[in-house]
Amino acid sequence: MLIPYLYTCVFPHLGHLTSTVATFITRFYCYYTTSPLFAHTTRLCIYTPKQREGENRVPGVLWIHGGGYVMGSATMAIPYAEKLIEAEECVVVAPDYTLSIDKPFPASLLDNYTALLWLNLHADELGIRNDQIFVGGDSAGGGLAVALALYARDKDEVKIAFQMPLYPMLDDRMTSASMKDNDAPMWNEHANRIGWRLYLGELFGSEQVPAYAAPARETNYSGLPPAFTFVGTLDPFRDETVGYIENLQAAGVDAELHEYEGCYHAFDQANPKTDKSWDAMNRLLLAFQNAVAHCYAKQYSAPL
Repeated sequence: MLIPYLYTCVFPHLGHLTSTVATFITRFYCYYTTSPLFAHTTRLCIYTPKQREGENRVPGVLWIHGGGYVMGSATMAIPYAEKLIEAEECVVVAPDYTLSIDKPFPASLLDNYTALLWLNLHADELGIRNDQIFVGGDSAGGGLAVALALYARDKDEVKIAFQMPLYPMLDDRMTSASMKDNDAPMWNEHANRIGWRLYLGELFGSEQVPAYAAPARETNYSGLPPAFTFVGTLDPFRDETVGYIENLQAAGVDAELHEYEGCYHAFDQANPKTDKSWDAMNRLLLAFQNAVAHCYAKQYSAPL
């Protein structure tokens, strides 16, 4: 009965987000065979502006959907893709990565890394700048965006210029003050424990959990891309989000955080028309526009 609990906790609030294709984007699909460990085909949903202004290349954004690592699909990226494309011409690629109910870590990380490599490899046909590859995601997607930034830095095959992990799911240990006994709407301590147990499998509860699975365990934050995020003060991920930004700043990485008093997890999705949700989204889009103007990460001479 674990999965029905999570659906009850999350999805009744999110149905309106994926019902229509947004007015500013054209959607189409392509397929790519993913990681060497899990030989299957992963769907990549590609969102582009309906009308491109000129032939200039635009940033490429890999947006990773949330859902506690357990559930969700690439179409959940549509609201973010619409707003990013409206704010600044870009191409958004959203992977339908392997969920933990099918395979635990590292399947989803490797799917998303393959999508990142694909984005770099197909920069020419997508019309994107491969020196402006950004990653972002919400909740578990934010956690995967951070894990991907760590993994890409260490693999040194493709460079990420900017990261947007919104209220990311980062710490399997669940010892923070914001997590303990949290029973707020949308996502709470109980749902979080289920999510981590399914994601980590046999690693759950051990000290052998790698930072690529739970990025809060990372100790070296140098060399990571600049970051933007926001989080509500009632969110169980509040403390780990703040901790991540503070660790980036301590390592000399540009990192911006905005906290919203009295807001729970994914408040921007559950109640998108409130003043705080509008403010959070506007700050995200301003940070994105600033990154388009200033954040670059030159790739190697030829994409891998």
